[in-house]
Amino acid sequence: MTINDVEAAALAAVDEAAIGRLLLDLLEVPSVTGTAAESELQHVLAEHLERLDLDVDLWSMDLPALRSHPDFPGGEAPRTEAWGLVGSTRTQGDGPSLVLQGHVDVVPPGDLAQWKGDPFRPRVDGDVVHGRGACDMKAGVVAVLAALSAVRTAGTKLNGQVAAHFVVSEEDGGLGAFGTLRRGHTGDACIIAEPTSGALMVANAGALTFRIEVAGQATHGSTRYAGVSAIDAYLPIHQALSRLEARRNADTDPLMTAWEIPYPLSIGTVRAGDWASTVPDLLVAEGRLGVALGEDPARARAELEACVAEACAAHPWLRAHPAVVTWPGGQFASGRLPVGHPLAALVGEAHADVTGTGRPSEQGAPYGSDLRLYAGEGIPTLQYGPGDVRVAHSPQEQVSVSEVVTVTRSLVLATLRAVGTR
Repeated sequence: MTINDVEAAALAAVDEAAIGRLLLDLLEVPSVTGTAAESELQHVLAEHLERLDLDVDLWSMDLPALRSHPDFPGGEAPRTEAWGLVGSTRTQGDGPSLVLQGHVDVVPPGDLAQWKGDPFRPRVDGDVVHGRGACDMKAGVVAVLAALSAVRTAGTKLNGQVAAHFVVSEEDGGLGAFGTLRRGHTGDACIIAEPTSGALMVANAGALTFRIEVAGQATHGSTRYAGVSAIDAYLPIHQALSRLEARRNADTDPLMTAWEIPYPLSIGTVRAGDWASTVPDLLVAEGRLGVALGEDPARARAELEACVAEACAAHPWLRAHPAVVTWPGGQFASGRLPVGHPLAALVGEAHADVTGTGRPSEQGAPYGSDLRLYAGEGIPTLQYGPGDVRVAHSPQEQVSVSEVVTVTRSLVLATLRAVGTR
């Protein structure tokens, strides 16, 4: 498409230096899921939205009511509060509405010895910014804010409405997006600025958190043969889960072919024993089960439970003391943009016009995200944002500022074309 005068004016208003400064500012807030800093960042972002003269809704979510809702998506991090935040342009015409969405929470930094410096003191190396949350996904939050700022600075008159949804708790289930949608904040389409490496993520696999408890029989370590180690008892279950992962990835959707394992089954934590010279009588393993595109999460749960039961039936100790499987924490169903929906072409053409390249590829992502919550409400949704998900959640987390600028400019064009101008 040809960039018109209105679009050119908005693109010219993109402040590249401000993008870099804002990214550094946000990275210094250690907004780990469920912490006070997560709430702090929501209030900081509310001030930014207010300076853009948007209608701002900042509210304390009713956690008991949301948790008791039959569709509550689950959660893992303990919390006593959650803040929702939406900033909307005032309706000037009868055009459609567009949501630009980003989550503000980040995962813990893990082993600090593996970082080059403090993970919450961003480190700049040329065009690249390093730090926890750099790509997942404060760069996307910055791109949303910068795109809205450019549109406002240019004085663009919109025919429809644009709303920024900044949400908490994405990393452990999606409480923030769930509460935002329950409050009535919706739209005709949604772009989530998750890291996509320039691709259009038009679908997301799901992810279900599970817990497996394996019983043993304690005894003194010097007579370990008189007991049963819960660690030893768990090993055949672990091997069975590996075989289950292979079976579930034998035939995958074409959107997922870019990923070596489209639907991973991963054990994230294993805890066993309470004394070095005691044979452990309990092992607790927790992990995540990838849910295939279009798969009923109940079917995925049943398949894992059957796998564990089969492993127990084949083991002398576990046959009499079967492992217990439960499903705490985040429960992400899969979700996807309807095939052929114009949102993919609109965002893809915006990216092409900004970069001078062809339209980016359409892919599916192997991780759960808020996409499925918006899609579940009938809102056509895709993901397009700065950063590479392969460095997310790692001590190498980073993002290129020039990529944030490119995404910002693409979001400017996509926004103007989605809602129309007057």
